[in-house]
Order: sequence, then structure tokens, then C-alpha cells
Amino acid sequence: MAFNDSKPHYALLDGLRGVAALLVLWYHVHEGFAFASGAPIIGSINYGYLAVDFFFMLSGFVIGYAYDDRLHRSMSLGIFARRRLIRLHPMVVFGALLGVVALF
Repeated sequence: MAFNDSKPHYALLDGLRGVAALLVLWYHVHEGFAFASGAPIIGSINYGYLAVDFFFMLSGFVIGYAYDDRLHRSMSLGIFARRRLIRLHPMVVFGALLGVVALF
């Protein structure tokens, strides 16, 4: 089921989500290295965990903005949930497999 975009796309919001995701990744990598070396918790990006909240806030806005007209007109909640599951589930499976490979 294809939908025509009736609203403008805000590339700036996608960019901010990308920056927030990279900050979270950077925070976790540095935190892991600090933990592995026995050093105290990192101080260079001490509040990097706040990028998670920012990412989820922006994602909620972007998804709500993109789907609000469709949810009120023609899309049921079940179709919305199915579309989100089809979009996100392959990444969850891939991440779980990657985690199992890294574990062993």
C-alpha cells in the first residue's frame, strides 16, 4: 500500500536524529572502553545518554507527523502496527544474530 506524501519532509529532523544516534553510539563505545580498561566513567561525553531521550522524542514526532493524516482517514491501527513491524523487525533479528555472533 503506497501513500503519496502530502506533507513536507524535514531533512533537518532526520539529521538531528542521526546525530543523536551517533552520540549514543559514541557514548556506549567510550563507556565500554573505559570499563574494560578499569578507568573511571568517561567524562568527555558525560551526558551522552540524554541523546537517547532526544532521539526518541524526535522519532515520536516524526512518526506521528508522518502518519497522523493516514491514521485518521484510511489506515487502521492494525495496519500501522504491521507496517512498523515489517520495517523494524529485520533490524531486530539482524542485531540479535550479530550479538550472538559477537558473544561466541
